Amino acid sequence: MCILFASLPAAAQSGSIAFAVRITPSTGVAEPVRGLPFYLLSKSFADIQREADASVPKLDFNRFVDSLTVSKELKTWMKKNHTATITGDDFRKKLTADEIINIPEFWKAYFDENGPGAGSDFPARKYKESDRTKNPEKYQRGVDEYHAKIRKFLAANPDSKEVMDADLESINPGPRWADMEAARARSVNTMALDLAQSRYAVGQTQTDVNGRGEFNSIAPGTYWITSLKIEAEVGDTREKWDAAVSVRAGATTQMVLSNFNAVPVTSRLRKSSAN
Repeated sequence: MCILFASLPAAAQSGSIAFAVRITPSTGVAEPVRGLPFYLLSKSFADIQREADASVPKLDFNRFVDSLTVSKELKTWMKKNHTATITGDDFRKKLTADEIINIPEFWKAYFDENGPGAGSDFPARKYKESDRTKNPEKYQRGVDEYHAKIRKFLAANPDSKEVMDADLESINPGPRWADMEAARARSVNTMALDLAQSRYAVGQTQTDVNGRGEFNSIAPGTYWITSLKIEAEVGDTREKWDAAVSVRAGATTQMVLSNFNAVPVTSRLRKSSAN
């Protein structure tokens, strides 16, 4: 059954769409997609998602970072790398010796977990804090020499960074930023679905036992057949569609939806990552 959402034009001015949906899994045997709802839209669902994304206020990462109770050095590092995550393998792999030395939170985490009390051959400080004011040049020379030893130790012991998570986990703002991004993504997704089904829907149907569907009494023009966010699953393969189709007056447009004209997997992953 096809449900139309717009007033019908005169029969002589309208056309129709007959489509079949087939998915070929890795077994190589194409199978019909049964009972899957499809919408006929006057605008591609991809463009509708972009419209929704533009309508939902963007998150201000720099403002989020500025609100954190961390050092100015760490705030600068977060803004430069555009990340609030300060734990995990990816974070540590990119972390340089200079960043560990110069960012207070990183240095505290690294020193607390690797310092003299850890029972390793970690370099010992030779300078005295009292020289900071009494003999600044001597103090700075001692600091520079100590930092050089730390860099050498890090180069010889790259795994020494792995224990930093234990100290940084309690101040890691990454999860809070991720929650904010996820909440915005849900808002964008909800708005896109609402727009698609209310403002841009021309018709709705569902594939039959043979994987076939149709839209009738459609005004001439370009439309998109889409399964919105719903994926069809056959074997080990999942697909969804947002395929353009042209309707001519007095004609029936035949179309096959398959793996070849489905939304590319890379596009789906990119949207998911961005949201």
